[in-house]
Amino acid sequence: MAKELTSRSENYSQWYLDLVNKADLAENSAVRGCMVIKPYGYAIWEKMQAQLDKMFKETGHVNAYFPLFIPKSFFSKEADHVEGFAKECAVVTHYRLKNDPDGNGVVVDPDAKLEEELIIRPTSETIIWNTYRNWIQSHRDLPLLINQWANVVRWEMRTRLFLRTAEFLWQEGHTAHATKQEAIDETVKIINLYADFAENFMAMPVIKGVKSENERFAGALDTYTIEALMQDGKALQSGTSHFLGQNFAKAFDVMFTNKEGDQEYVWASSWGVSTRLMGALIMAHSDDNGLVLPPKLAPLQVVIVPIYKKAEELAAISEKIDEIIPKLKARGITVKYDDNDNKKPGWKFAEYELKGVPVRLAMGPRDLANGTVEVARRDTLEKQVMPIENIDGQIEKLLEEIQENIYRKALNFRNENIRNADNWDEFKQLIEEKGGFVSAHWDGTKETEQIIKTETKATIRCIPLDSQPEAGKCILTGKPSERRVLFAIAY
Repeated sequence: MAKELTSRSENYSQWYLDLVNKADLAENSAVRGCMVIKPYGYAIWEKMQAQLDKMFKETGHVNAYFPLFIPKSFFSKEADHVEGFAKECAVVTHYRLKNDPDGNGVVVDPDAKLEEELIIRPTSETIIWNTYRNWIQSHRDLPLLINQWANVVRWEMRTRLFLRTAEFLWQEGHTAHATKQEAIDETVKIINLYADFAENFMAMPVIKGVKSENERFAGALDTYTIEALMQDGKALQSGTSHFLGQNFAKAFDVMFTNKEGDQEYVWASSWGVSTRLMGALIMAHSDDNGLVLPPKLAPLQVVIVPIYKKAEELAAISEKIDEIIPKLKARGITVKYDDNDNKKPGWKFAEYELKGVPVRLAMGPRDLANGTVEVARRDTLEKQVMPIENIDGQIEKLLEEIQENIYRKALNFRNENIRNADNWDEFKQLIEEKGGFVSAHWDGTKETEQIIKTETKATIRCIPLDSQPEAGKCILTGKPSERRVLFAIAY
């Protein structure tokens, strides 16, 4: 099956689409621009969702759910917000169908026009802050730390599975605070949480930073981001956290009585990650043989395949495997014993390699006699023979090693692909020939940023949080610059 994948060097984009398809992760749906997430792909998303949900709750957040439909008038209350999303909105205008009098199926009933059109949510700030007006009266009601797991619609004409679809799954946090500093602290806390998840569970190194004004979330005062580098040298925005100031509180008249008895507008943050992380996971680690999944997010961490010719050999091998599986499960390891006789071992090896199962065990009559098992690791494709005794402990350590190795490999790649540019010609050459992140000076203006984007397709991915002041000159205009920012061509 791996031979059916286009190689990354030949056509990276086609390799990605082949892999999503062949590994049974997702497929295009009958609705243009939308996708069907298949069981194996959804199992990976569930692992992500479960871990993130745990991390949110450990930091004091609770889950709720808000309507899919948002009155159009809500979007008119925050000017920057509506401007940012107006071109992506799907609009509901009628609420009923009827049989076509001419016998051509069903038609929209013209008498069922809504008094006010409804927007299918592209994000939920407006509907949530309209709700918060009823929930918040006093400083005692704050902070309000709410998250929801939902779907959103942002109308897209050019789509790619997981990375950009008209409908996608995500979580969106919406918090309310008594002070500006509390809201900023929340915004920073979440971007750090996202970075922790990306690095320690996805094994994907990220750069934390602040977006430029051009790239900022519509309606935010500041947007924090984590940026990752894919194997083709393009950047992928992998999570954002927004300091909203009092913009939405003022738009929806959400005020509270402070400790001194005075009325104040509430301070806000919002933040989210989506099924785009599935695309990041695929592109950051996988190879020409298929998926490479970090063990912490793999739906299946270990698969065991028996090698046999006779029924009695299978029976003896299965008896030994039955002793091993409970020990693996006791260590929290997900394991499958594939004794299906409809497929040959070689086919199974290729299938589990394609699907990125971190560890494969194979046992035949000779292994059984020697008290050993063959162990293959997906990240390096290396095989070794291990004694069956204490195999559960050895596999647990191996999974930890694989998780670390996948991260280390991605980190080395990322670090090798961050380069400095000190003038315009050097910048253009690096963007065109090398890709990756290019660290360069910028004069801080929206106009210069737009010219650079038009000329090279590169955007400012972020102003890194750990960047140090460094006097220099803008690569395009030569005007003074206080620090370098990171540019890249991005998905």
